[in-house]
Order: sequence, then C-alpha cells, then structure tokens
Amino acid sequence: MHNRRHAQTGQRVTIDKHRWWRDAVIYQVYVRSFLDSTGDGIGDLAGVRAGLPYLKKLGVDGVWLSPFYPSPQHDHGYDVADYCDVDPVFGDLSEFDLLMTDARRLGIKVLLDIVPNHCSEEHPWFREALAAAPGSEARARFHFADGRGPDGSEPPNNWHSMFGGPAWSRVTEQDGTPGQWYLHMFTTEQPDLNWRNPEVGAHFDHALRFWLDRGVDGFRIDVAAGLYKHPELPDSPDPEADARTRDSVNPLAWNQPEVHDVWRHWRSVCEEYTARDGQERLLVGEVSVPTAREHALYVRHDELHQAFFFDLLSAPWNADAFRKVISHAMQDIAGTGSTVTWVLNNHDQVRTVTRYGELGTEGSGLGAARARAAALLMLALPGAAYIYQGEELGLPEVVDLPDDVLTDPIFRRTGSRARIRDGCRVPLPWSGHASPFGFTSGAESAKPWLPQPAYFAEYATDRALADTHSFWHLYRDGLQLRAGLPQLGEGALRWLDTQPGVLAFVRGDGLVCAVNFGTAPTPAPVSGTPLLSSGPCAPGVLPGSTAAWWISDCTNP
Repeated sequence: MHNRRHAQTGQRVTIDKHRWWRDAVIYQVYVRSFLDSTGDGIGDLAGVRAGLPYLKKLGVDGVWLSPFYPSPQHDHGYDVADYCDVDPVFGDLSEFDLLMTDARRLGIKVLLDIVPNHCSEEHPWFREALAAAPGSEARARFHFADGRGPDGSEPPNNWHSMFGGPAWSRVTEQDGTPGQWYLHMFTTEQPDLNWRNPEVGAHFDHALRFWLDRGVDGFRIDVAAGLYKHPELPDSPDPEADARTRDSVNPLAWNQPEVHDVWRHWRSVCEEYTARDGQERLLVGEVSVPTAREHALYVRHDELHQAFFFDLLSAPWNADAFRKVISHAMQDIAGTGSTVTWVLNNHDQVRTVTRYGELGTEGSGLGAARARAAALLMLALPGAAYIYQGEELGLPEVVDLPDDVLTDPIFRRTGSRARIRDGCRVPLPWSGHASPFGFTSGAESAKPWLPQPAYFAEYATDRALADTHSFWHLYRDGLQLRAGLPQLGEGALRWLDTQPGVLAFVRGDGLVCAVNFGTAPTPAPVSGTPLLSSGPCAPGVLPGSTAAWWISDCTNP
C-alpha cells in the first residue's frame, strides 16, 4: 500500500496497488447474442460457458454478464421479475453453477448485471401493488401518485421517460375506475422502485447475498446514479431532456445525494465477503453525470470501486477532445484512490467502427483504422478497461435491420430509428460463410433472434484467429503486453510535445502511447520500431489514424 493526496481535497488517500480490479480488463457478454447452445436462436449460459476458453485465449481478466434473470424481456432482461433465479430461455441455476466452476478453473472473474432502479411489471411486488388500494404498503414500494386536474387525468408531473413519452402510466383500480399513476423512467413495463422505502433496500441485500454466496466476483450496477427521486416529485424545467439526450439529465430524477448511502452499504456487504476469504468483490457502476468531478464522488474509498467513464466513449475523434477528457479523469477520478474505468462501447451504443467512420452497412476503412487506434489508446491508459463483445472482431453496427425485426423498446415507444440499440446487439459470427455463422447449435436453417447480415462472414471468429493482422490479434497482443507492465493500473501520465493532431503520453513505467488523429503521416514521438501498432508503422513515422506503443527512457511522470 502507499499514500497520496486527493487531487481536489488534499486529504491523504490509502491505495492498495495489488487489488485485481484496479487494472482488470473485463469483457462484456451480452448473453442473448454471444452463443446459443440449444438451437432456439437466443444465446444462453451454456453458450457463455462454451465460449470461456475463447475469452481466456483473448486474455481478458473477467466477464460481465448481461441480465439473465426471469423476465418478460420487454427490455431484454433489464425488466427483472425475479432477482434470484435464471430465466429458462438462458438455462437454470445448475447451469449457472457450472459456468462459475469453469470460470474459476480458467481464472476468469464473473460479474453480474444488477438492476436496482426499476423492476418488471411482472415482479410479484408490482402485481401486489396493482391489486392493492392507493396508500397501501404495497404501493409504497413504488412511486404511485394521484394525477393532476379535477379528475386526476393528468400525470403527477411533467417528466418524460428516457425511452420517449411520458414517465407516468395510469392504472385501472380493482373497481374498474381510472386510478393512480406510477413512475417509470424507462418503459411502461419497468416501474421505478421507491428507495425511500426500507423494504426495497432489504430486497436487494437479499439478492446481492444470494449471488455472492454462489461465488460471483461482483456486480455491474445498472443506472447507478438513479434509485432516488426528489421527494416532492416536482415538475422539471426541461422535461424532455432525458429522451432528447437519452441520458440521465433530469436533476430531479437522477444523482440525488441519498444514493451514495446505498453504495456505502453495498460496499460494506462486499467487504464482508472479502473479509471471509480475502477475495475482493467488485462494484462497478453505470454512472452518467455531467462532470468528472461528480463522477469521482461515486468512487470514494467507501463507495463503488469503479464507475464507467463514458466521456472517452462520447468524445469526438479529435486529439484535443481526447486529451481533455483523459486529463479530467486522471485528475478527478484517479485522485480519489480509485482507478479510471475506461470504455469505448457497450450494448447501448453504436459500435466503435461505425461511430468513428461513415454510417453504412459495413462501416468504412477509416472507421476501422480509428477503432483499432482507439483500442490501443484505451489499453495503454492507467486503470481498468471494459470491452464489449464483438469489438475484438471489429464488428460494425448493423444499420439496416428491417422495422419488423426491431425489438428495442425505444423504437416501440417512439417509432424512430435514430437511437435504437438493436444494431450493436446482433448475434456474434463464429464460423462459416452464412447465417447463423456458428452462433446457434441448431440446423443451418436456425434463425438468430436478430438477423445477421451476409457480410458478417468477413468478421467471423475463426477467420479473425487465423488472420494475424485482424482486430482480434491486435486486442490479444495489446492485452498480453499490458499484462506485463508494472504500473498498469496506477500512476500518472505525462503528456508529450507532439505535432498538431497527435496525442502522446508516457506513463511511469516508461510506456509511451501515441495516436495520430489526422490522416497524414507525422514524425513519431519516439525513435525505433514500436512494440505494437494499430496499423503498419515504420520506425520514426506515425501514419494517420494509427496508434503505437513504445518503451522509452523518458523521465517518469
């Protein structure tokens, strides 16, 4: 352990440099699109188990599994009906236990996705609430309220759902009359839980312990800046901000101060298990807040271990923009004693190749080059990193799915394709020249739950492994080199003087990473042949849209 002072407060922070999560690389498995073992076209836990050797070969430290709990699947598992079981479409608890056994044998950590902000309309609690009277204890677990106007026909406030449309729905009471309204910041089928009711906290205590007792290594927390709402539920000055940005913008619905008490308690639960066997359990939050400084409040020493830093994901392809967000993260987040948790993509975002290129069915060569460079940049930064499945294959976004196959509730609620997420969730291609590309173990005629385009053949895993210049080998080589660096999760970085449009830094262990955000070659900041580069790279030259690593004798930052 060593001490350093917090960048904002000046207080001394104790840091344990040997905690596994500080520099871990976690692979996000979107279970229904990873690998199907039954032939029904939907990925499952047995498929994840079959894919673990592939992930071990890639070199990741752990996996984060998307929700596989019982659910009517209105939002593909983020509408949970039972937090302590497995939906039959994904398997059962015995299959989960087998997965845990295999993961342990391979040395792969397992994180579960937990959804505490809301549940499913089919959760027993909500069914009980619908059958109960206004003012009942059953309704107090949710946000039920009388409507406005003389007949209560208007919603209790003007908030809008992040997925479009009003954030309130009216129920029909047991006598058949129009009744109260309930709050849902996402879909109608996902009622928000009322965390001011102590029963809610106790319910999740039970769920955490249920899975910790089965050996999981931690949790990814959905909507971690949510949970609490302003107690008076007043009107918002900009009610459509969440839907317009598809982000947690409404200050009355998100980022309330009481949420930090929840994370302190959850941290204490994890510490309790860590004390038993010395194996540290991890809490990583989906935290979307306006600034890195507010983000840092969630990763104080007694709250979440980590929180995803989305500013890198949302930064435009520009050297100055990347330098700004990285600097803020290193100052504000790493200053708490945590490490920054870097991400370039997830199941809610347009795939990196397409985001950095030109929209099209197969992305562009420019987008692929930039995505490769961004991957090396992310893996070089001090801290932890999360990789969304398929990024290691260079998969582009599928932008031309027909309307009749779209399943995203955003499309169902708004009719707009502008922000739908199905395109990044198309099942992975594993082998072969035609759909289902080895994704399902059924007959060749078996159909994945979302159709795979023909060009996915070019990105199939078997081809990627055979091609030493593929995205897969870039990620694998980067992970191998990264694992041998002594200050991977720790320390500062020092920016190097470069040509305009080039970003370069050196870390305390001497690793230099440089990225040319332009299209023309530029002199490299370090002489000699790079250890690794995202594209062909001659000594002394850094081509456009390329990143490279060197080990340098530059003075430690």
